[in-house]
Amino acid sequence: MTARYDSTKFNKSHELHKRALKSIPLASQTFSKSAMNTVEGAAPLFLDRGRGGYAWDVDDNRYVDYILALSPILLGYCDPDVDAAIRVQLDRGITFSLATELESELAERLIRLIPCAEMVRFGKNGSDATSAAIRLARAFTGRDHIALCGYHGWHDWYIGTTSRHLGVPNSVRELSKSFAFNDLASLEAEFANHGDRFAAVILEPEGVTSPDPEFLKGLRELTDAHGVILVFDEIVTGFRVHIGGAQAKYGVTPDLACFGKAMGNGMPISAIVGRRDVMRLMEDIFFSGTFGGEALSLAAAIATIDKVEATDTIGHIHRIGERLRAGAISALQDHGLKQRFEISGPSWRPVVAAKDCEVTSSIAFSLLMQELIDNGVLMGAGFNLCLAHDDSLVDETLYSWTKACDAVAAAFNDLDPSRHLRGKPIEPIFRVR
Repeated sequence: MTARYDSTKFNKSHELHKRALKSIPLASQTFSKSAMNTVEGAAPLFLDRGRGGYAWDVDDNRYVDYILALSPILLGYCDPDVDAAIRVQLDRGITFSLATELESELAERLIRLIPCAEMVRFGKNGSDATSAAIRLARAFTGRDHIALCGYHGWHDWYIGTTSRHLGVPNSVRELSKSFAFNDLASLEAEFANHGDRFAAVILEPEGVTSPDPEFLKGLRELTDAHGVILVFDEIVTGFRVHIGGAQAKYGVTPDLACFGKAMGNGMPISAIVGRRDVMRLMEDIFFSGTFGGEALSLAAAIATIDKVEATDTIGHIHRIGERLRAGAISALQDHGLKQRFEISGPSWRPVVAAKDCEVTSSIAFSLLMQELIDNGVLMGAGFNLCLAHDDSLVDETLYSWTKACDAVAAAFNDLDPSRHLRGKPIEPIFRVR
């Protein structure tokens, strides 16, 4: 017999949401953490704390968390080694009037680990790093146009290519051109006619799909032939696919690369790294911020990288990802749901998507997310993984997946599956990757 749904389990979350809407647009600082990314009415909207691979909402419901703050959590919430490094630095100070030695210590680690890194500068989020890379490329080449593939942040040069381009001048939008991942031919055709206009090609080197064997190599050859700066946006892949990024995994070295998210296990820090002759232009372009050398985040990043090197964090993430993928696919198969959902992506981040069938993919995906929430699993479109996701948490997750599939399969036996949604369906922010 199916347990009766507790309609009061998110009461405090909903009350806080109403309160926050009065003072904060969307009641959130991030689109992907807002109510539009949940089955609003049947999901938590505020978290209170996290530890290891778990998070608790403000109503004290516990979840195995596969969002991980949009993937900055690499080791787990409240990792003792990273937290200890933060506490030590907290006793010395947070932000100073001059640079600290920590900046060189972290830069030297990145130079040792990342193939393209000869010099380093720090920011606070991924958009800082990607936008600095674009400014550097334009300064170095004297050109204006950008070719891009993937998600690269909120600044005008990128977001103007998406449906969220409100407020971006048309003149700026015209300078950026999107190309398809693993489709070198489309970019070759553009370069054949206008190669001398492009300052940079920027892309996420791995994402929902892995690169074809010759794709990244072909990009390197194409950009070299046209004098274009090749930028790898490794904000997501960095320290997950390989400690040196996808460039180390695939053996293709870009001119510049952007790292962030997992580098500080939740602390706000990013980095742009690359060729010395290009990076030296940081002395002339303006990339400068009060908190670029904030010491708590630097200390956290050093501790995070040291722990990743000392443990099999990356191998563990790949192994756990394969277990989750196989178990989730098996549950979908057992419940007759494989024609409605697919699980793809690399082992370090399996991705879940709904297929367009007789009901919209939005309704199907929302049903699955709703039932996962109800069974103690917090996730978005993919499994973001961390060291704290051990085998016992995977077992717990797969048990919850089975129960969620039971409920979703029952909904699809109804002529109108949307009647089983207990809130508003998830609203896509915009489609990338």
